Amino acid sequence: MNNDSVPKNSLCQKEEPTLSLILGEQPFALSDGGFIPHVEVIYQTWGTLNQDKSNAILLTHALSGSHHASGYNPSIPQAGGLWSEELHQGWWDDFIGPGKALDTDQYFIVSANYLGGCYGTTGPRSINPETGKAYGKEFPQLSVSDQVKMQIALLDALGIDKLHASIGPSVGGLVTLSLATLYPDRVKTVIPIASGMKTTVLNRLILFEQILAIENDPHFNGGNYYDGPHPDYGLALARMISHKTFVHLDAIEQRARQEVRQDDESLAWYRVQDTFQSYMLHQGKKFVKRFDANTYLRIIDMWSRYDACKEAGVSSPKELFRPCSEHGQKFLVFSIDSDFCFYPEEQAEIVNGLEKAGVDTMHITVHSDKGHDSFLLESALYTPHIAYALSS
Repeated sequence: MNNDSVPKNSLCQKEEPTLSLILGEQPFALSDGGFIPHVEVIYQTWGTLNQDKSNAILLTHALSGSHHASGYNPSIPQAGGLWSEELHQGWWDDFIGPGKALDTDQYFIVSANYLGGCYGTTGPRSINPETGKAYGKEFPQLSVSDQVKMQIALLDALGIDKLHASIGPSVGGLVTLSLATLYPDRVKTVIPIASGMKTTVLNRLILFEQILAIENDPHFNGGNYYDGPHPDYGLALARMISHKTFVHLDAIEQRARQEVRQDDESLAWYRVQDTFQSYMLHQGKKFVKRFDANTYLRIIDMWSRYDACKEAGVSSPKELFRPCSEHGQKFLVFSIDSDFCFYPEEQAEIVNGLEKAGVDTMHITVHSDKGHDSFLLESALYTPHIAYALSS
């Protein structure tokens, strides 16, 4: 979920348009009984939808990603000042295009910014039509099933009744899994990458540390900070807490050694001692330029509370995946052996539930020294398996 190594070369590249859709005229009802008066979805597409609309693939981004998965886009007006340079190049460029894993000569790929996002889809930074001001702290709590409902509404608007496939890495894999189980008739092939079916106690603790970091920033003001200083310190600290789970520690060490430490970096009293601290501080400072603290809180809260069985109203994984079997779904589940964010045991639990329910399942473990971020950086390790799953 770190974009450091995503190529930035934008020479001679076609600029990819950003699309917008208003979801109906009625308020958008949420799973907890609340609602959002007005929802606008920001999304992008690649490839061409065929005549019977059977070649669509839905791609769901990770925690701090965006709908901009491929191509070059230097400006998204709906994102305001958060659309920094590191976002201009699509985060899955090596996977999307002619002859790539998601072959745009064959498939029509759709990717939407999360509900509650900060890159244009309605979120805490958006104007509440009932008050004329940014939602801020009033923006409601979200669940993964709310994200799925938004995606289904988008597919309905595009006239897509059944997806050829749904794909999601990391937190996007949670949404992918729930879409498959809540709407088993709407997708044929399901590909969760480095994800899980229930948030572990360890991750809930790590996420809680990040929540506390933001909540305790003196500028947070309960979430109403848009008219004044933003909680940059708290958001930077939250990113630093999370970053060490995304990147393998060996890779952090290697990257830190390549970085020149700034001798004048200091906090109120403490002076940065080495390149490792300097590297992590750099990650935090860079992140606050491209993300919103309220959005970050809504998404990590959604992640922290995730339990696929509870969201589907069932009591066991076998029960959860039975509809997937009944509708003839196929699953390709990816693990990363060096993943410190979603450990391989979590994907093994998914596979065990799928197999008990009789779902056609393939489980691939990627051997990598990149950690969780492997899915962003090593397309060659994933492409043959994705291409095979999509073509079979």
